[in-house]
Amino acid sequence: MEALFKQLREWGCDVDGAMERFLGEEELYRNCLFMLTEDACFENLKKALAEGDIEAAFHNAHTLKGVIANMGVSPMFDVIVQIVEPLREGELEGLMPLYEELVEKKCYLKKQLTELK
Repeated sequence: MEALFKQLREWGCDVDGAMERFLGEEELYRNCLFMLTEDACFENLKKALAEGDIEAAFHNAHTLKGVIANMGVSPMFDVIVQIVEPLREGELEGLMPLYEELVEKKCYLKKQLTELK
């Protein structure tokens, strides 16, 4: 777990802040990070963006924003904020590349969770 947390910190994650919220439960935190990488909101967001459904896109992006913030995954948070705020204003233009960047970061996180313990 030490190697994983070191890598997450180097990536820019607020592991220490998350550990406070998780009351020091490292295994629970790791499990929740893995669940984040499997969250259906990612696919639902992609579908909503592709279909132009601003309400559904906002709902899924906002949900992800909250989870990502609580988990302290700052590299993903920086991207999801750039998706949520235009959606809040009813704007869809230019969001798919940001979504793709978010998914790349999600894949990186999943790889770290799988390779490091």
